[in-house]
Amino acid sequence: MDRRGTTMLPEGAKARRVYLSLRDQIADGQLGVGESLPGEQRLAESFGVSRVTIRRALDVLADSGLIVRRAGSGSTVSKADTHDKPVAMDFTTLMPQLVEMGHSTTARLLSFSYGPAPEIVAKAMDIGKHDKVQIATRIRIADDVPFSHLTTYVPASIAQNYSEDDLATTPLFKLLERSGVQIKEAHQSVSATLAGPDVAEALGVAVGSALLSLKRVVRDVDGNGVEYLSALYRPDMFRLEMPLTRVGSGSARHWEPAIGQNEGGGT
Repeated sequence: MDRRGTTMLPEGAKARRVYLSLRDQIADGQLGVGESLPGEQRLAESFGVSRVTIRRALDVLADSGLIVRRAGSGSTVSKADTHDKPVAMDFTTLMPQLVEMGHSTTARLLSFSYGPAPEIVAKAMDIGKHDKVQIATRIRIADDVPFSHLTTYVPASIAQNYSEDDLATTPLFKLLERSGVQIKEAHQSVSATLAGPDVAEALGVAVGSALLSLKRVVRDVDGNGVEYLSALYRPDMFRLEMPLTRVGSGSARHWEPAIGQNEGGGT
């Protein structure tokens, strides 16, 4: 399977689940090069599926070059590095790193429109539910491989200062500042979600694949919401890291994040 082309997936949701699980075990090193996979019957019992389903998943793993199947001797892992090195982000200095990412990666604009913000976005930005916002969806690409799916919402009064072409070539935070916005602060949260059909196609992953979900609300010096970001990242291409420091004494000794001193922002 070439991840830069069409993603190969077995037919059927159960076979895809088996395939993704075994692929991730190979990627994480749980199944090393030269190691034999359990037999079809054991795999079928382990996943609670039929042997036919197991064969479909193994066929795709073999076609992908991740395993070698030999009659009478089962399946053996043949390749360890199924993914490119992921983009690693230190959570304590995430914003400056996202700025740098805007310079070192490319973006492709998928959609661009104006309309009312979804209720959850309007509430987060403290704007009226009928207030018009610019809605733009992009994917960000590293080494020709898509790794993030970004949807941004910006009040129309601000967004009118830059064009659709600008958004396709320039990091959003720069466009906001160029529009006269004085960014003061942002709040973001990270969780997990599953890839729907449109996002899966854009990122080259299977429908239902796990994704890292990041939500961010950016505010200006007056406390006005100037951007809402909904970002989805492929976990095989992007990870968040956080250094921890052991502090305190006695029974109160505990772990705390080692907070960085840099500040910044980018989309």
